[in-house]
Amino acid sequence: MSKRALGKGLESLIQLYEEESENSCNEGVEDIYIKYVIPNPDQPRKTFNEEALKELADSIKEQGVIQPIIVEKSGDRYFIIAGERRFRASRLAGMDVIPALIREYTREQKLEIALIENIQREDLNSIEEAKAYLSLINTLDISQEAVAQKVGKKRSTIANSLRLLKLPEDMQESLKMGAISAGHARAILSVLNPSDMRILFSRITSNGLSVRESEQQAMGLNNGVRKATSPPVKQVSNPDPEIRRIEQKFLDVLGTKVTVKGGLRKGRIEIDYYSLDDLERIYDLLVK
Repeated sequence: MSKRALGKGLESLIQLYEEESENSCNEGVEDIYIKYVIPNPDQPRKTFNEEALKELADSIKEQGVIQPIIVEKSGDRYFIIAGERRFRASRLAGMDVIPALIREYTREQKLEIALIENIQREDLNSIEEAKAYLSLINTLDISQEAVAQKVGKKRSTIANSLRLLKLPEDMQESLKMGAISAGHARAILSVLNPSDMRILFSRITSNGLSVRESEQQAMGLNNGVRKATSPPVKQVSNPDPEIRRIEQKFLDVLGTKVTVKGGLRKGRIEIDYYSLDDLERIYDLLVK
């Protein structure tokens, strides 16, 4: 696919597909019956916030559907390519018809459009987002770098997202439900021993550990300290707020604790790692 579509948003991607396709249907917006509309089976998002849907439904009752959904026709049915949230809210609002653009795309193109639509609107939870990235990588046989370009994100963001899929299923479920954060999840993943991962997960959910506290606990578990049941004594961090802000930026990008020792003019940086795989992951993030 042409690089001019990468990272430029859903509208540019759809426009490019229409330019490249000889079979694209170029008609304008049509009103189609909602009862004939079927959700996309490849939709990356599996859960929909009911309260947010109700708010959108109330808005649709007052103003209608401002942006048409995109569908593909099959017989007398219409399969959603983009706009499932608008479709669900319209159905909830009791609408009989919905404005739509009827288009034809390949399965790969439909998956890419559905993914980018949700990513750009931040509609996916962390696990759904990671699975969507993985599906895009496997379906299109592309690299993490290519995915990053398509969705307008950094490669490190994609890499850190995909790492979340290494969590056990129950921990993934906790992340989906918001019981733990992505930062907590990365701390758990840094633990070498699977049984220690379970210990840390229990401490996070039971004691409400912060991400920083979870990272300290992970370090202790990797060093053989398994008896601690309460958060360790916090180390005194650099008092300079600008240094703390930079440390947090390193944490967001590298997914591990980074300590800046020194001042704004001179010092050194310490990056924590917990296994050879973790060290290689950090190396890849730093050199690419």
